This record gives sequence, structure tokens and C-alpha cells, in this order.
Amino acid sequence: MSIKNLLKVAFTAILSNKFRSFLSMLGIIIGVAAVIIMMAIGQGSKQSVRDDLSKMGTNLLTIRPGADMRGGVRRDPSEMQTLKMADYESIVSEATLVTHVSPEVTSSGQVIYGAKNTTTSVYGESPEYLDIKLWTVENGSCFTEEDVKKSAKVCVVGKTIVQELFGDKNFDAVGKTIRFKSIPFRIVGILKAKGYNNWGMDQDNVMIAPYTTVMKRLSAQTYFNSIVMSALSEELSDDATEEVTNILRRNHKIKEEDESDFTIRSQQEWMETMSSTMDTITIILVVAAAFSLLVAGIGIMNIMLVSVTERTKEIGLRMSVGARGIDIMSQFLIESIMISLTGALLGIALGYGGSWMAKHFFMLPSSVPLWSVGLSFSVCAFIGIFFGYVPARKAARMDPIEALRYE
Repeated sequence: MSIKNLLKVAFTAILSNKFRSFLSMLGIIIGVAAVIIMMAIGQGSKQSVRDDLSKMGTNLLTIRPGADMRGGVRRDPSEMQTLKMADYESIVSEATLVTHVSPEVTSSGQVIYGAKNTTTSVYGESPEYLDIKLWTVENGSCFTEEDVKKSAKVCVVGKTIVQELFGDKNFDAVGKTIRFKSIPFRIVGILKAKGYNNWGMDQDNVMIAPYTTVMKRLSAQTYFNSIVMSALSEELSDDATEEVTNILRRNHKIKEEDESDFTIRSQQEWMETMSSTMDTITIILVVAAAFSLLVAGIGIMNIMLVSVTERTKEIGLRMSVGARGIDIMSQFLIESIMISLTGALLGIALGYGGSWMAKHFFMLPSSVPLWSVGLSFSVCAFIGIFFGYVPARKAARMDPIEALRYE
């Protein structure tokens, strides 16, 4: 029989049992849709995380006190006080592969204006911090190096603080005086809104002041919680890390064989770590969803075996008028593949629809990679052949005489 006739016969057989054929496809439809939706959410989340991290600068480097100890190991308090003013000054004067450097001291508490208050975090920084973290001052200006030298009680604030204290996020609060832990701060600038990040943190609930002010007037400490800086470029991040490491090890008089008492992390490293984590989660979700395709394949094989049994006389009649075993096998294989691929097409459409709903109704980052569609279609073609082979072989090996006698 020609391919055209085989397709026609297979198509007729599927249409003659519409509901049963649809039930055979249902597992494929659900499996393909689940795989595509999981891939879309996984890839969308991965890209969204990378975009969020990129907003803070892909060439960002962060120095934290203490050795690189992970897994919740308890540290001695003295290990968290290793970053001093001398380290900051050495990096500024000696490092050639970094452009902006800012020491960082943090404090949390309530900020108050009149009868209103809100909880926030104060970041003690240098004026270069805004360039490092890609912040933009929308109203007013940033504090200056002169303010840092004088430990001036000035600050720049985010839109959330303006909203909470003044009732309107667009209110021009420049020049207003607010209090943090009873210390008055004059607002000199308002930051452009950034919104929430993927971890649910409000990036606009922030207050930035000179680091000397925070150290002397709020936290009463002589060490930094961290030092942030920008490498000349993303490609030079590793070289900049090595250069700064050498400067700090010399400052801290650390012997060559001893471990550093600080840790330097690059934004690129964080991005790679997060991408790897998201890839792992996506693979787990996709594998879980793919099991439904295996179950769907078994369902197709079961339905095709029933179909072969029901059409035994038809098979005997075809063989008696000259149909070969390969023709009978091809007929049932094509029928199995058509069911599988039709289910795949409907599943792809459902997957795209589900991804669109996840993005627009549930606000989940979603992006369907085209290769996942091609992969799903190819897997469904394989399922149609693999699980349709046993019923097709059973039909092809029938004895025409016995098939004609079958009741």
C-alpha cells in the first residue's frame, strides 16, 4: 500500500473512534503541556534572576569579612571585624582594576517623621555606592565626600520611605528632616524607583547615608560589614578579585599557606550559581512532568492492542486480498504516530496557553524556549513508534485464515 492510502486508512480508523482516540491523546496532551510550562517557568525565572542581578552591575565585587565557610558554620565575632579603614584606603589607592569602591556599614530600625514611622535599613556608604549599584537620584542629589569627612547627618532615600512617611511616593521630600534611632537626618536626594526583586524584597525601602555617619552615630563600630566595588569590566572581574586579594592579604599580614580572613564574591559568580540552581530545579520539574508522557505511551499501546483485537477480521481480509505483513504493521504504526503527534500539537498549544496565563495572571516569569517545543514533538514521535510497535507487530504476524475465523 502507498503511504497516502496508509495515512487515509489510519485517519479513518481514528475518526471512527473519536472519543477513544481523544482519551489516548489526553496523556500526551497533558504531558507535553506540563513539560513546556515547566520549562517556560524555569527558563523565565532563570532569566529574571539574571536580569535582577545585572541591575546591580555585572562587574560588581563584594568583600565580606571571615573565611569562605558555608553550611551555617558558627563564626567567632572577631572574624567578622577584619575589614578596616586601612583596607578601604589601600584598595582605593593601589587597585588598578577597579573603578568605584565603597565601604559598607548597615543598621536596621525605625525611621520617623512626625507621627509616621516605618521600618527600614540604613546603608552607610561612600558617594560612589550609587554608581556601583546603578542607582539613580531622581530628585535632589547624593551626599558628597565632604559630607563623609564631616560625618554629616544627611541621606538619600527610596520611594517606599517617601510613601510611608509623607503619604505620596512622588512627594518632594528633599530638605525634610527625618529621624533614625533618634538621630536626625536631612534628606538630600530621592532615588528612582526599582520595585520588588525576585526574592520579594522591596528595593525602594532603603536609606543611604555617609558611612562615617553610620559608624560613629548609629552603630559605634570601627570596622566595615563589607566593601563593594566595580571591576573595570565583567571580563576583568577575576583579575580584579586576585589583585584586591593580594592587597588585603598583605594588609592583614596573612602568610602564604594560611587562609584569607575575608571572602570576595563577584556578581558573575552569583549569576552562575543562581543559573545552575535554576537549571537543576527546572530539570527536576521537567523529569517529573515527563513521566506523564511515559504513562501516556503505555496508554496508547493499550488502546492500540484493543484496536488490533477488534479489527482482527479486517486484518485477515486485507491479508487475504494481498496485503503484506509490512503493510499491516505500517498501518497500525502510522495510526499510533498520528495519535501521538496530534496529542503533541494540542499539548504544545495548551503549553503556550498555560505559560501565557502563568505570566499574565499569576505574575510568574515565563519564557517558552523553542527547543523545548521541538524536543517535545520529537519525543512524542518516538513514543508513537516505540509504544505502537508491539500492537503493529502483533497485527502483522496474524494468520489470515485464523483472523477471518475470529469472532
